[in-house]
Amino acid sequence: MKVIYILWLRQLKRYFRSKSRIIGALGQPLLFLFALGFGFGPVFEQAGEGNYLQFLVPGIIAMSILFTSMFNGIEIIWDRQFGFLKETLVAPVSRVNIMLGRTLGGATVAIFQGIIILAISILIGFRFVSPAGLPLALLFMFLIALLFTALGTAIASVLEDMHGFQLIMNFLVMPLFFLSGALFPIENLPAGVNALVQLNPLSYGVDGLRGSLIGLFQLGLLTNIAVLVSCGLVLVTIGAYLFSRIEV
Repeated sequence: MKVIYILWLRQLKRYFRSKSRIIGALGQPLLFLFALGFGFGPVFEQAGEGNYLQFLVPGIIAMSILFTSMFNGIEIIWDRQFGFLKETLVAPVSRVNIMLGRTLGGATVAIFQGIIILAISILIGFRFVSPAGLPLALLFMFLIALLFTALGTAIASVLEDMHGFQLIMNFLVMPLFFLSGALFPIENLPAGVNALVQLNPLSYGVDGLRGSLIGLFQLGLLTNIAVLVSCGLVLVTIGAYLFSRIEV
């Protein structure tokens, strides 16, 4: 447990020391928030769907967490190239504990990014239904962050090229985001698109955040939690296995 705590703390120190990283990670979510929230808002209202900013904010929070979580894996490749990972792996501790510490640290960083987006959203007009939903929203932020940090770790564990990791991440991240219901309601979708949305684990995170913050569940609270927990456990297990086989 001590190793997990130390590595978790190390990830947080890295995050708070890099102001450029914090600001850079906010760029794309804020662009989507302002451009879509205020650009498509009138169209959304004319269609009788209500305030688009209210609908959009949970999806943008999930987007921020997704991007931060997945790209956390690049630190593994970075540390491997510069020899820092070797120093960690030769220590007389379990590699599983090392992976868990890094994953929890990366997930915590992603949650901070999500909280920052939520705070900015409140400043520009977003209103959640009840303060009682905030703890549940934080739970969904944690589940999303843990799941996708583990996925990023698993992918980074089998790659040695930083550019290759970025290409694979872009190939995965954008479809995961656009097919999660973050930008549009998921009712009455074509059968093929609906199937992809249902298979996408991020859909359940977006729906969970939206239900927690504005009271609009489309997939169901228990379903959302069950899918995220089960997928998270599977990916953490796979990530731990692949990380334990890293050769440095």
